[in-house]
Amino acid sequence: MAATGELLTPQEYISHHLHHLQVGSGFWAVNIDSMVFSVVLGALFIWLFRRVAVKATSGVPGKLQCFVELVVEFVDDTVKGIFHGKSKLIAPLALTIFVWVFLMNVMDLWPIDYLPHTAQILGIPYLRVVPSADVNITLSMALGVFFLIFFYSIKMKGVSGFVKELTMTPFNHWAFVPINFILETVTLLAKPVSLGLRLFGNMYAGEMIFILIAAMLPWWSQWFLNVPWAIFHILVITLQAFIFMVLTIVYLSMAYEEH
Repeated sequence: MAATGELLTPQEYISHHLHHLQVGSGFWAVNIDSMVFSVVLGALFIWLFRRVAVKATSGVPGKLQCFVELVVEFVDDTVKGIFHGKSKLIAPLALTIFVWVFLMNVMDLWPIDYLPHTAQILGIPYLRVVPSADVNITLSMALGVFFLIFFYSIKMKGVSGFVKELTMTPFNHWAFVPINFILETVTLLAKPVSLGLRLFGNMYAGEMIFILIAAMLPWWSQWFLNVPWAIFHILVITLQAFIFMVLTIVYLSMAYEEH
């Protein structure tokens, strides 16, 4: 239902929920809703973890401190098991990615009409609340990881070593330099693309299922499908945050290896 009270067809309802609040058009369009929610959730993560760190006690910890310590220890163990170099960036980066992506994913568990309908009452025509269902957000994060891959590759191997890695593997012979370069370039570019599209595809599909349930079924029967899907989706959103974090660590570990 629109803010004016008019009834929408299922097609119009689905289209409305998949439309971003945008500024600009075409290639230069900016999805304001995705930007706002991702920044707010990132600020929430920083505030919450800093608050726990400041108030941490060596005595009997509270439930929130126990939860944060559990998350930090889990991420730290994951990093130690994959990344064998020495870097002060990798563990904080992994923690940030895991918690931030999880918070963006968990927005998919909000009732599908609650925030968009509230926004319409306030005069905001469109609102999508799941930043990780926006390919611009996921590919932007993957692009950041891509730049770190370049940074660590050049830092550890030097420019000549990095170029040699692109041109002399997998076939270690000068005659195969063009073929090696093409293969290694495609492999390198596939890392951020697959990283961003995997998260986007899973979260977009999850969001679409919630929208389809709301569009096709009357309100009194939606919970028969919404509740089981939401319970299963908790596993999906956690797993996607974990996969994004693990692949980031793996890619940076590969870039960090000198051989």
